[in-house]
Amino acid sequence: MTGITLTADQIRNAPAPVRQWIEQEVINSLGLNSAGLAPRPPVAAPAQTAHLVACSVDDVAGVLEHIRGTFPAVNVLFEFGRPGITYGQPAVMTFRLMDILHHTRLQQIEQVMTCLEMINQALTVVRKDPSARFCGFDNEGHCLIAPQTQASIATLWQDMMARQQMQQTKPDDRIAPAA
Repeated sequence: MTGITLTADQIRNAPAPVRQWIEQEVINSLGLNSAGLAPRPPVAAPAQTAHLVACSVDDVAGVLEHIRGTFPAVNVLFEFGRPGITYGQPAVMTFRLMDILHHTRLQQIEQVMTCLEMINQALTVVRKDPSARFCGFDNEGHCLIAPQTQASIATLWQDMMARQQMQQTKPDDRIAPAA
């Protein structure tokens, strides 16, 4: 048997498939699932999707307004603007919690979960519906959202970037050349 030692930077900078393979090897060797928890007995119930709502751009903007002061939660929210994997009926998009952890540079899955709970709570306020959920989870370490929610987040991000670019190129903001 041959062993290999990798630094955290080497793992962090490895291509995604390599990181996922390493993650899976560590998880398997420790007898954990991909959420970092001890294995649970199989559950007959389907993944938690019953209360997921399809968020509009206005809903997402309202959630953003509620979490604006918490930078990690804002980062987690915008992670869902990336394309996810769609499956099921009704369709849901899945995102790996470990990928969210990596992309947001948070230190622990618990921090990601705290941010997701903040987002869920903000949505209940925005929607005025205590049963509304931005996201749900499966037993394999995935976060689930409605496809329309992903599209709304991507649209809000693009709109924000377009507004910022327009503000940076306003004619009256430019410095006149020296004569």
